[in-house]
Amino acid sequence: MKRKQKKVLIRIIISAVMLAGLKIFAPEEGWYCALMYAVPYAVIGWDVIFKAVRNIAHGQVFDENFLMMIATVGAFATGEYTEAAAVMLFYQTGELFQSVAVGRSRKSISALMDIRPDHANIEIDGVLTETDPEEVEVGTEIIIKAGERIPLDGVVLEGESAVDTSALTGESLPRTVREGDDVVSGCINKSGLLRVRVTKPFGESTVARILDLVENSASKKARTENFITRFARVYTPAVCIAALALAVIPPIFAGSWLTWLHRALIFLVISCPCALVISVPLSFFGGIGGASRLGILVKGGSFLETLSRSSVVVFDKTGTLTKGVFNVTAVHPERISEARLLELAAYAESYSTHPIAKSITDACNTDIDRRRIGSCKELSGRGVKAEIDGLEVCAGNDKLMDDIGVKWHPCHHVGTTVHVAVNGEYAGHLVISDELKETSAKAIELLREAGVRKTVMLTGDSKAVGEDTAKRLGIDEVRSELLPADKVEKVEELMQQKPPKTALAFVGDGINDAPVLSRADVGIAMGAMGSDAAIEAADIVLMDDDPAKLAAAISISRRTVRIVYENIIFALGVKALVLILGAFGLASMWAAVFADVGVSVIAILNAMRCLLTGKADSKEVLFKT
Repeated sequence: MKRKQKKVLIRIIISAVMLAGLKIFAPEEGWYCALMYAVPYAVIGWDVIFKAVRNIAHGQVFDENFLMMIATVGAFATGEYTEAAAVMLFYQTGELFQSVAVGRSRKSISALMDIRPDHANIEIDGVLTETDPEEVEVGTEIIIKAGERIPLDGVVLEGESAVDTSALTGESLPRTVREGDDVVSGCINKSGLLRVRVTKPFGESTVARILDLVENSASKKARTENFITRFARVYTPAVCIAALALAVIPPIFAGSWLTWLHRALIFLVISCPCALVISVPLSFFGGIGGASRLGILVKGGSFLETLSRSSVVVFDKTGTLTKGVFNVTAVHPERISEARLLELAAYAESYSTHPIAKSITDACNTDIDRRRIGSCKELSGRGVKAEIDGLEVCAGNDKLMDDIGVKWHPCHHVGTTVHVAVNGEYAGHLVISDELKETSAKAIELLREAGVRKTVMLTGDSKAVGEDTAKRLGIDEVRSELLPADKVEKVEELMQQKPPKTALAFVGDGINDAPVLSRADVGIAMGAMGSDAAIEAADIVLMDDDPAKLAAAISISRRTVRIVYENIIFALGVKALVLILGAFGLASMWAAVFADVGVSVIAILNAMRCLLTGKADSKEVLFKT
């Protein structure tokens, strides 16, 4: 508990003890009785009255503080001293409970704030100096000792170590990094000493972007949250007017002004909208927190709500369902050796950031001398055209060969084909085969069990590769040989075909799929640790590359939304029933207390179940996979 919460708890205890003593020993009527009961009432309720008066002065009249002040002061005026003090006591107890619940919910997300690094070690004249990570420039070499948090994104120059990525990915097993490997900020160096060259300033690092994402997640409210906010603005003044009418109109015809005034005060206590106003945002906040424990970062409640309605899930192939680690084979080179074919393709692809291009340069196993490259132009969805050693080299797919008028030879191997032409003559082709991720097939099965009606894979690969991958994974539909613009078109087509009031989720690697991630109802970046494009374009970011986490994310979203609707139905149902009973004199002030504080506490307890969704869904997914 925070210091402020402890003070409120002490006031609750003091007021409760005083109220119990007065109930036993104090007389039940007379002005001195009212004076004695006013003491515990003031102890527990002074801040509520202060807030109500302050808000009225600022033009904000209709809120829960105003309702509680009017109801309890009115109860004093009608001689219901015990009820007046008790209502305020239970109201403050409910508020304290709510505050603690929100605090625990916030901790599940703010735990991510622990990934913020304290310092970076820079070696100056053989001495390590601690420096603020925000002051470290790109290209600087930093030292990361065992047990320290990696402060900035970079590449390992020296050393080998196990790195704990659990704060970012939710994965418990450490990853081994060595010379040449990329490391991202926010992870913990578990064992060896690492020398790292910084590749990004702190403001653009993984940890900075994640912290910004988490801190701003509450600003993107779900439709249900916005509805509740608008509902409360109309509901509160409406019940105040209804309570006034109940206090004034019936006595005109039936008399008994005090009786109807008492009923009106009960009506006010019952009508307090705390249960809805608090439990709905708390549910979404808890759902986001539960997901974060699995390494699933949701940018706001609106995206969690949309994900819960997903009936169609569309996947990119490379890096999403496959590992993105390729085996490169030179097939049927013509007039040149296999080594020369691979070398020319590697030089042509050396400036491209596409995973296939990187696999070709890696397979060449030689340092690229960029002085040999005269010019290089990347042709979106086709390949590259470059000048190498004075030769015009084109490397790409069938469409590129058709564009330059080169007759190409079909490939009979399963895999992505990269044709190579030199000075307008066909030189041969490379076959790049990719491996499926171990959990990809299980992910499709889990999605089907979760109620997803249709799974689709979009890929730029050949029809043979696409159909082979889809068949092995059990995907319902595949669209192959697509350019980036074609993927957007296909997603729009699928969105028109999906059932009404449902959503389409697109899952991509977040680097080449930004347009599609933005166009889908909900965009999910897969394997996005360290990818700026993923964090920027996606609505939800899976911080590791496990497709099975998608099923967990959908399960969390649906459970969260279900809990939200449970709270709405329960709160409105109980309040409506007790309001009607109160209007006809069949509900006491104690029933009103239950309809307000009791319903709020029950709704908050139900909302806190969302905090457990991360652990529950994690165990479920791990068990099934």
